[in-house]
Amino acid sequence: MKLGIFAKTFEGTDPATVLSAVAAAGYQAAQYNMACSGLPSMPDVISDAQADAVAAAAVAAGVEIVAVSGTYNMIHPDRSVREAGHRRLEVLALQARRMGTDLITLCTGTRDAKDQWKEHPDNDTPEAWQDLLEAMRIAVAIADRYDVYLGIEPELANVINSAEKAARLIAETGSARIRIVLDPANLFEVATIEEQRRTVSAAVDLLADRISMAHAKDRTPDGGFTTAGKGVLDYGHYLGCLKAIGFTGSLVTHGLSAAEAPAVATFLTGALSEGAR
Repeated sequence: MKLGIFAKTFEGTDPATVLSAVAAAGYQAAQYNMACSGLPSMPDVISDAQADAVAAAAVAAGVEIVAVSGTYNMIHPDRSVREAGHRRLEVLALQARRMGTDLITLCTGTRDAKDQWKEHPDNDTPEAWQDLLEAMRIAVAIADRYDVYLGIEPELANVINSAEKAARLIAETGSARIRIVLDPANLFEVATIEEQRRTVSAAVDLLADRISMAHAKDRTPDGGFTTAGKGVLDYGHYLGCLKAIGFTGSLVTHGLSAAEAPAVATFLTGALSEGAR
């Protein structure tokens, strides 16, 4: 597996600055965000020159762009907000390959109108599911036009809050364009080590053929998020599960500070080496 990090972990508004910091911290891959080019994360326009600058900076730094963030609230209660997200997704899809990647990460969304990462009781309604299906069919059509893939991530606060719902979405859309970004810390809050291991194993086994990228952060004993290696997540078990399905994609860390990045690279490198034995 190639070790990666969210590019937005590092300060800077030009890709050369940011991606050189990625490499200096010990990472070979990055999940890019257009904010690192001095643009909104979901811009209305990305010029050829701006896309080329990302690709050139990646080559110069020796960093692979393994994905670009395209997160918008796919089930926002206001349809016009969803439609704006679709338009901006197409802007990213048009330039993704030029930047060096064919994977765009999404947010399956929440009925919370202010925060796309906040849980809402209406996320589990049939209406929310139908809105997600509609949004995903639009997104898949965009992905088909530009030959890119869409990474969805099961997480408790969103409408796709389990591996089972992710599998259902894949089945109901019937599209090979939908891929999985797997973050085990998003599959539980507080769990015994046995419960955690069962949850992670089941998710990896169920979604095995669709996992394109693995994420790496952690959970505190009381259910909060923390930096990879500083919490309760059993990384040996997690990486062992990925190894067992033959996963060779990138392990991308996030939810950490730039100052923490080198130590996390050391921790994950060691965890990967242990898992390879």
